[in-house]
Amino acid sequence: MRLLTLLFLLTTFAYGETILKIATYNVENLFDLEKSGYKYKEYKPYGKSLWNKKNYKIKLQNLSHVIKNIDADIIALQEIHSLKALKDLRYTLKQNGLYYQYYSIADKKNTAIKVAFLSKIPFVYSKEITVTSSYKYRNILENKFKINGKDLYMFINHWKSKTGPESMRIVSAKALRKRVKEIGFDKNIILLGDFNSDYEEYIKFKRKRKHNDTNGKTGINHVLRTLKQNQKASDVKYEKNNFYNLWYDTDEKNRYSYIFRGKKEALDNILVSQSLVNKKGISYIHNSINNFDKKYLFKKKQIYRWQVSRARVRKHKGKGYSDHLAVIAKFSVK
Repeated sequence: MRLLTLLFLLTTFAYGETILKIATYNVENLFDLEKSGYKYKEYKPYGKSLWNKKNYKIKLQNLSHVIKNIDADIIALQEIHSLKALKDLRYTLKQNGLYYQYYSIADKKNTAIKVAFLSKIPFVYSKEITVTSSYKYRNILENKFKINGKDLYMFINHWKSKTGPESMRIVSAKALRKRVKEIGFDKNIILLGDFNSDYEEYIKFKRKRKHNDTNGKTGINHVLRTLKQNQKASDVKYEKNNFYNLWYDTDEKNRYSYIFRGKKEALDNILVSQSLVNKKGISYIHNSINNFDKKYLFKKKQIYRWQVSRARVRKHKGKGYSDHLAVIAKFSVK
């Protein structure tokens, strides 16, 4: 680790900047094999569903293959069952040549799946934001880093799925915005994760009446205020206290991380505060946003998710990766 830190510093001094790669990845239900803790029916260990040591190891190896190929400095993860599952993933990555010394998980609430992160860079602190006391809402994980003397705040999200209406996602958005306001909108802030919301959710959900119980208002667009900044990062204008969704900085055909019934969706997002698009201190690198869409992650034009049979007793097949693609962006630290 000392050698890695030395190389990190040497790169900074030699070139005047450090390139920071940040990613977010919903790994689709990484459950451990412990019998304790709430689990989905098909993930109860050593039962008829075949969630056993063999399939668990395959799942860990497959996810490690993807994460190693991404090779982010910091990667936000969603759908991690427990600290045990996170540590097992970290250990598998280490066996495969990628070592994340630092990690954290939002595990104060006993929800089935949680958010977490792995990092090559030490953090100042990591703490949870309790959205509500209800188990319907997963906690948000807040992390503060200090990189080359500059503060960077990251918030890992996994909002309510589309099985619930928009009002539920707004609850999470308001809790997030309240905490950001306490820190200060002028700080270097990255909001990322699975928002279960498109970058233009306010347009797309108008056709889905079961979701629109908020008179057209959305968490990602109206609460986090991303409406006014819908241009390339090189052209975007400053909007006080707003967040910029990095999806606008790539071609529209590439703006997706999920495929539902043949339609591409951008459920996973990376949003940045205004200070990260002003090209000072820490700043987003223009044109660096992309989904991780390698060929091996697809099968018959669908994302090659972890395979579980659709029989009455659902069984794990020991194949596949996740139903989401990772999303990646790069930042310059001058």
